[in-house]
Parts: sequence; structure tokens; C-alpha cells
Amino acid sequence: DRQTLVAVLQFLRRSNLRESEEILRREARLLGDDLGGSVATVATSSPGVAAVAAVPPGKGGARSGTAGSLPGAVVSRCIFASSFRQSYKLFSLLYANIFAVGGGVVVEDQPDVSAVLSAYNQQGDPTLYEEYYSGLKHFIECSLDCHRAELSQLFYPLFVHMYLELVYNQHESEAKSFFERFHGDQECYYQDDLRVLSSLTKKEHMKGNETMLDFRTSKFVLRISRDSYQLLKRHLQEKQNNQIWNIVQEHLYIDIFDGMPRSKQQIDAMVGSLAGEAKREANKAKVFFGLLKEPEFDVPLDDEDEEGENEEGKPKKKKPKKDSVGSKSKKQDPNAPPQNRIPLPELKDSDKLDKVMNMKEAARRVRLGPECLPSICFYTFLNAYQGLTAVDITDDSSMIVGGFADSTVRVWSVTPKKLRSVKTAADLSLIDKESDDVLERIMDEKTASELKILYGHSGPVYGTSFSPDRNYLLSCSEDGTVRLWSLQTFTCLVGYKGHNYPVWDTQFSPYGYYFVSGGHDRVARLWATDHYQPLRIFAGHLADVTCTRFHPNSNYIATGSADRTIRLWDVLNGNCVRIFTGHKGPIHSLAFSPNGRFLATGATDGRVLLWDIGHGLMVGELKGHTDTIYALRFSRDGEILASGSMDNTVRLWDAVKAFEDLETDDFTTATGHINLPENSQDLLLGTYMTKSTPVVHLHFTRRNLLLAAGAYSSQ
Repeated sequence: DRQTLVAVLQFLRRSNLRESEEILRREARLLGDDLGGSVATVATSSPGVAAVAAVPPGKGGARSGTAGSLPGAVVSRCIFASSFRQSYKLFSLLYANIFAVGGGVVVEDQPDVSAVLSAYNQQGDPTLYEEYYSGLKHFIECSLDCHRAELSQLFYPLFVHMYLELVYNQHESEAKSFFERFHGDQECYYQDDLRVLSSLTKKEHMKGNETMLDFRTSKFVLRISRDSYQLLKRHLQEKQNNQIWNIVQEHLYIDIFDGMPRSKQQIDAMVGSLAGEAKREANKAKVFFGLLKEPEFDVPLDDEDEEGENEEGKPKKKKPKKDSVGSKSKKQDPNAPPQNRIPLPELKDSDKLDKVMNMKEAARRVRLGPECLPSICFYTFLNAYQGLTAVDITDDSSMIVGGFADSTVRVWSVTPKKLRSVKTAADLSLIDKESDDVLERIMDEKTASELKILYGHSGPVYGTSFSPDRNYLLSCSEDGTVRLWSLQTFTCLVGYKGHNYPVWDTQFSPYGYYFVSGGHDRVARLWATDHYQPLRIFAGHLADVTCTRFHPNSNYIATGSADRTIRLWDVLNGNCVRIFTGHKGPIHSLAFSPNGRFLATGATDGRVLLWDIGHGLMVGELKGHTDTIYALRFSRDGEILASGSMDNTVRLWDAVKAFEDLETDDFTTATGHINLPENSQDLLLGTYMTKSTPVVHLHFTRRNLLLAAGAYSSQ
């Protein structure tokens, strides 16, 4: 079919694949240089038929982003469709070149439901599906060990797509039989997804099903070595198993790497998310993970530091910060973002005072390590019949807040100082505004108490966060709002409405002013306290955004999701710069190391995973917990990682040892995998049980005392 041939040659020329073009010309005995004036694009409508549409030259036909069309898919379809079967060498060259080189050329758009489902119109004989699948299964199980682990990754996505194809084309009995025969072969971590899948038994069920749609709109990503991929392709071509080959083309994205195939252990560590692994391309962008330079300001010295220099009555001398205790070096971190990359709020006098206090506390901080573990102070919420759903503690550890299922937010003072609110307007008018202690006088002693209850939400409160200056408090709720409360008046200042569904988490930036929220609508939003609309919307997760965290330099936000992935977003432009896969259940906790280089994540699978942000690699796996991990926190200097879980334990891990001697060389960065140590028990420094209290929050004080919190459960 000359027209199809012309289309392929045009495509190769446009993609600068001259060598492949020459081979195809020789094979097809087409030596003339004139390929006609128009470029042909191929629409894959049904197997064996190529619908060819003429497009004026230069309009880029073959790259048009139809649902699931891929340069490689277009070309290989042409070859299948027009039944001119060139030699195997030609096909390999064509496909390998286009697939490997053009792997990143996919135009990803979000198709609508009907477009997505129509991909399932291409169907073969429904009675042969079981035979196709079992044939492939037999081939993979009989292949060499080194290839078997990699190719086994195909089982799950193929199983899902073949089942959905049968259901969509209304072969319900064949679909049921197919499901019952093969669902037991899938990996245990896909059981929840399979349960949802088993409920889709009719074409009508597929229309409104979110999981179904996710599977369609996002290509399932498999990372396979070139050798294993060639083996698979040869097998499918010899068997002429077009049905499976079509699914591989349409719905899977195979990320081919050169080098040794990965072991079962390496693959198991990385897979398990809703859409397979992350493409290596997704983790290539540069990330400024360094810390911002501390602003310089003078620090008044303590009396004991003055060494009698001052005579009576003279003002105290000021010394620059570098002479004071505990200050950081003035050198700019080479990995830090430019200081003005995103606008950050100016430091107020009270912030400077707080920084001084912080530095004095840091001077008295305990250096932690395997030989010197922190003391742990546990705050147990007793008789919390209202249902404790969220906890936060201020940076100076003076206040603790609880969010409850009865829609209240309760703030406690954990120091002898009671919580005071500002006096009423009538009382304020009587105060002498010129007096030195005016800030004390405006506070109302009569209403001071240890506990303040904030009413306003109309559903359970799932997240709380104190502002760094302790003037404000955020809370987010099932009612779809995020509320900002004043800790001066203990009243609600703003209700931010942007999410349409429950909001699961919210957190203030380490510099204040900005905050992030994530919810059931699958997006995270970045807000500023003085804007009632979000500044950024971070969209990309395939399920609820369950937890959110700011990077210490405030330029990035990490989000964990029920799609079992963690994403890192750039606050400046809203781009996703990292996707981490490896957890086998929804993510519920995130913690950045104090130096900004690493991220720890915890999920319902009871594992803590450690990630190198700069290289975009998993560098550690901490096993020990037996239930969901709801709390993670690094000590102030980053030597120890504390994890708290629903299994009623707090565990302490040696973070220094976990991150030392990382083999983040060029090879592991290129292939995107790393050898994890078999045993994480030598990193475990201690396990501390509560009587019957799940741990929902952890916090290191400025002197490295560990505070933990949770509600006693009588079950």
C-alpha cells in the first residue's frame, strides 16, 4: 500500500531517523526521493484496517495527540495494517528507534470518557482472550530468570485491559470467566484495585467509574531492559498475538533502559502504584533542594556575653549574628534556589526576636545519635469521644491543637502560660496607648484559660497547622473549606473555598504567608493568607491527595496520594518535578530532612521509604511497623528519623547511617534503580510502645526532645 508507505517514510524523515528511512526504502524498492506533496496520518480504527487522512506538508500529522497515540504505535500499526511484512531486522530497527528516541514525544492530553472508552472497540475473538493471556503467561514463566521478573510486570495491566475490553464489548460471561481464572495470579498489592474491578461487570458500569478512567487516561508505565523487551516483542510477533500487542501499544508506556535486567527485589521495591512506575524522564528536572540563606540581622548579646564592656546606663552593644552562638555559616548553599525565586514575606521584629530565641535554644540542643537517643514525651488525649483526627504542635512547643470529628478545633497551652485573647473593643478604648506595656494590657486576663474551642466547620476536621509566628492556625475539613483562625482573638478570620470535596490536609509554609491544601478532588492547592483564591493548582494525582508538606526552602511542595505515589511540585510554575513510586498503599505521612536533600514517606503498607530528591531515587526502605504510618519527623539536626504508627509504636531510625555511602553514581541515576540493603533492622535504634494509643503526630522541640501525640483507644 504505497500511501501508507509514504506516510511512514514522511514520519521517519520528520523524526530525523534517516537510517531507518533508507532501510525501509531499500526493502520496499522505493528509490525515488519524491514522496508526494502530502503527509499521511494513520488513525488506528480497527485491526487490519488503516484509515489514512491527508494533511498538508509540515502540519505534523503523525504527532497529533489522539487518545493513546504514540509515534511508535502509529508506525507499527501502519506496518501491521498494510500487511507488507518487511524483515524482522527492519521492524526492530524501526520500532526500537522510534520507541526509544521518540519515547518522550507523547502528547498527553486528558481525553473525555467516550474517547477513552472507544479505544476498547478494537476487539478480537472474545473466546480466545483466555488463550492469549495464558499463552503469554506460559511464555513468561518459561523464560530465563533474569527476564521473568521484568516481564511479569505485564500481567497486571494486560489482565485489567483485557477484562475491561471484554466488558466494554458486552461479552459478560467471557469477562467473568477470564477474571475468575486469572485474578489470583496478580500481585497481592493490587488486591484493592481488583476488588473495584470485579464490580465492573457491565458496559454501563464503566461510564462513571473513576478507577476505570484513571487506568485509561494514564498509560501504565513499565520499566523494562532492552533485552527483555526484544524477547517479548519477538514472541508476540511469532505468535501473531495482535490482541496483546495492540494493548501494549495502546495502553502501556514501556520505559526501555540499556543494561542488566532488574532483579525481582529491585522491581518489587519500585512498583505498586495505580499507574505503574514513574517514567525516568519525570525525575530528570533540576530541583533546588538547598536551604535559603538566613537573613542577616544583629543579635543583642546575653548579659553573660558582655564581659563588663558596658558601663552603667549605656545602651547594650549589638553584635552581628555571626558572632552569636549556633549561627549558620554565611556561605550560600550551591543547591539552593535564588533568594528571590519566589516572593517571601519580610521578617517582622517579632520574627527576629523569635529567631534569636531559637538560636539560644539551639545552643543548648542535645546532639542525638545511636548512643544518645531522645527522651519522648507523649501527649495522650483521654476521653476523646469527639474523635481525634488531626494534631499539630507549634515550633516553640508552647501550644498543641487537635482537630476532631465533631467539627471542633481545640487549642491547648502546654506551658504554665494560659491562652489569652485580646479584650473587647469597648475595653480597648480605655487603654493608654502610649504606655510601654501596651501589648500586655490589651490581653484579657479574665478569659484566660488552658483550652480554647474554635467552632466553625460543619464536618470532621482532618488537618491543622500553626503559622511559624504562632499568630494564626489553619484547619481543613470534610466540609470542603480551609479556615484561618486568629490566635489573638480565637476567632475565624477567613474561610477559603476552592475544594469541592473533603480537604484531607493543610500546612503552612516554613516562612508563613503561603499554605497548601490537598483533598478528595485529587488536586493540591497553594494559597496565600491574603488571597481568597488559590495561587496554584497542582493537578496530576489519580486519587485523593492525602497529605501535603512544604520543602524547608518553601520553593517546593510534596504531596502524597491514595494513588500510591508521591509528587514534588515547583511552587514557582506549578510543574511536577518528581514522581516517586514504591509504596503499596495510600501515603499518609511526609517529612523533609532539615538539610532539604531527602524525603521520608509513610503509608498504609507500614513501610517508611527514603528518597534522594536531587537524583530522584529511592535510597532506603525501613520495615518494622505493622500498620499505617501517620507521623514522620526528623530531629532538628537530621540525625534521627522518628516514625509513629497506628500499631501504637514510635520507632527511631538512624538517619545518618541510612543516607551515608549512597551509590548515586551515573549508572544508578541513568537506570533509575538502586540496590537497597536487605535488612533495615540495623538502622532501627528503638521501638517504644504505648498502652493503646495510635500515634498521629510527632514533633522535635528546639532542644531535640521528642513530643508524640495520639488519642487513647479502648479497643
